Amino acid sequence: MNGISQSWKQWTRWALVVLLVADLALLVVNRRAASADSQQQGQEARRLQVQQGLLAKDVARGEAIRAHVPEIGGEAQHFYQDELLPASIGYSAVVSDLGELASHTGVRTSGVQFDQKAVANRGVTEVHISSSVEGNYDSLIQFINGLERSRNFYVLEGFSLASAASGTIRLNLSLRTYFRS
Repeated sequence: MNGISQSWKQWTRWALVVLLVADLALLVVNRRAASADSQQQGQEARRLQVQQGLLAKDVARGEAIRAHVPEIGGEAQHFYQDELLPASIGYSAVVSDLGELASHTGVRTSGVQFDQKAVANRGVTEVHISSSVEGNYDSLIQFINGLERSRNFYVLEGFSLASAASGTIRLNLSLRTYFRS
């Protein structure tokens, strides 16, 4: 019996050693997994902090824009009042302005055509202007520069060049302007 008891004790010791080694191995694996989770959580926390900072900057920009809305509205009202002609005198002012520019720069105009369209809820009328001017290259450049510097508001939508008689250039203009209603 003593022999059986000895082998039983030895077998129990070996089983405890195996369990202890397995427990230590599981402890190492568990710590590594916890460390990896901790690193992932740290990276996630840093990413969320960066995202929070970006969102806070976006909110601050939005609040700054909101604070400037009345100022921008005033500037828009100033633009409407000071830069856009009233519809009652707009057409004659545009014809007069284009005529003055043409005579000042030495180009010849071949007529001005208007096509108007009301812009909903804006209190303005959009006017498309078509005209042809003819002259040498330098005078055409001066004419376009004069359009840009004019006291009237013009948007140059496009133009096309064509040769004309006696070595001059014909420029077909497509302009847009707005009149206050």
